[in-house]
Amino acid sequence: MSEGLHLWGAEGARPVLLLHCTLAHGGAWKRVARHLSDRFRLIAPDMVAHGQGPPGDRARDFHDQTTEHAAGFLPEAPTHLVGHSFGATVALRMAIEAPDRVASLTLFEPVLFAAAPDGSEKRANAETLARMEPMIAAGDERDAARLFLSVWGSGEDFDALPKGEAARMAAQMWMIPAQRTALHDDKARLLPRLGQVRCPVLLMEGAASPPVIGQILDTLEAGLSDVRREKIEGAGHMAPITHAEEVAAVLGDFLDAATQQGAGKRALSG
Repeated sequence: MSEGLHLWGAEGARPVLLLHCTLAHGGAWKRVARHLSDRFRLIAPDMVAHGQGPPGDRARDFHDQTTEHAAGFLPEAPTHLVGHSFGATVALRMAIEAPDRVASLTLFEPVLFAAAPDGSEKRANAETLARMEPMIAAGDERDAARLFLSVWGSGEDFDALPKGEAARMAAQMWMIPAQRTALHDDKARLLPRLGQVRCPVLLMEGAASPPVIGQILDTLEAGLSDVRREKIEGAGHMAPITHAEEVAAVLGDFLDAATQQGAGKRALSG
């Protein structure tokens, strides 16, 4: 691993750029990568304010700076792009803003809550955030982390985590309200620009995830073309970690098909 960059697979193999979720780091993809490294070159950077990534500038829009940083790892040649949760919203933005450099787009549970219709599921998530914000403002980051993991974690008990990991998560809680305008208000205007995505898209979710995820994917599916949608049975929001083999199997099939599709288009244009 280079500093802040996790790599798997042989150099020269088909590149895949992987963007992790909030509170994780690029190494969170290692279990998925293990199943794909025989035929892909997998690249997973630590994003802004995560792992060994650059520190976050709290005076700037968090989605803007995260997208700028992640885009620096996108090769000039068309590359397969994969994102999980917040990382999936960044991946979607990159596919919108640099369509010629993205060969395919895989979004595992993008938390773009602005895409969900108004209703009880969307309100429930907004209420969770509303409960967290005063905790964070008051310096009760551990309580905020405990609440966050109860909804978006992989079933782990915050109080059972190793002390260092728990402290790290608590220190990162400021990022949750910092993401609000991008995720809840669509400040980056992703939804009006879905038509700019030109590549094949895979939308994935866990069958046991909060229902708001399915509502988000419904909206994205309606706004995108060339879409495939898959559900991982028995999995929740953290399936790339808890159900890595199943996620990798679906992802690998999609990447193989997208590669062949891209080769066919290049042959026709040539």
